[in-house]
Amino acid sequence: MGVPRVYCDCETCDEARQQGINRRYRSSVLLEGREGTFLIDCGPDWRKAMERKGLRFVEHIVVTHAHFDHIGGLPEWADSCRWLNRRGQLYAPQEVIDMIMRQYPWLPAQLDMHAVDQGFDLAGWHIEGWKVFHGKNGYSYAYRLSKRGYIWVYCSDAIALSVEQKEPLRGLDLLILGTSFYEEKAEFSTRSVYDIKEALVLLQEVQPKRAIFTHMSHDIDLRRDYALPEGVELAYVGQTVELG
Repeated sequence: MGVPRVYCDCETCDEARQQGINRRYRSSVLLEGREGTFLIDCGPDWRKAMERKGLRFVEHIVVTHAHFDHIGGLPEWADSCRWLNRRGQLYAPQEVIDMIMRQYPWLPAQLDMHAVDQGFDLAGWHIEGWKVFHGKNGYSYAYRLSKRGYIWVYCSDAIALSVEQKEPLRGLDLLILGTSFYEEKAEFSTRSVYDIKEALVLLQEVQPKRAIFTHMSHDIDLRRDYALPEGVELAYVGQTVELG
């Protein structure tokens, strides 16, 4: 839900209110390269993220699932397309598009919807999506992206992946994985995302060369030393990663 939480006075949220390192937007990734630019997910912090980056328009957005923290910025994106007289291009599995359309049925006036259940190519990347377990929230999609031998996965919302769902996580140069807490105490039936301790066990199994944890709640304080293994790090707003 982003940090700080409106209702919370914990040390992490207080530090974030001072525009500190713990101020976090809802999870999203901007890919930039000579062959093109696109976003993965468009949450309610889309406008703030665009302003922070100094961008006035993005044409292509890939969506992982139709929860508010990942699509809440779509109406603002569509509005920017209207004012600029340009069309946006949205990519998602058909069932995700169907859910988006139930929430925002007016979007096709400004956006073209592309169902990508069979994989697709964008900005030089070959992208394959697959369904992953999202706990009490049902299912999300993760994406495996490859270009010129470099392979990475964006898996922001998942927990307790099955053997089949883990298979695309093998052989990676980079895994970006959602981890809301360091150790979540809630009953498993109420949970939806890995915690850091569980994610570290997963990393031991799938062995990516590098891992970045994102989608973090106010339970994670970036000022702390969590003694993470080499090659594992915590994401922060504005972080830049070179791919390849």
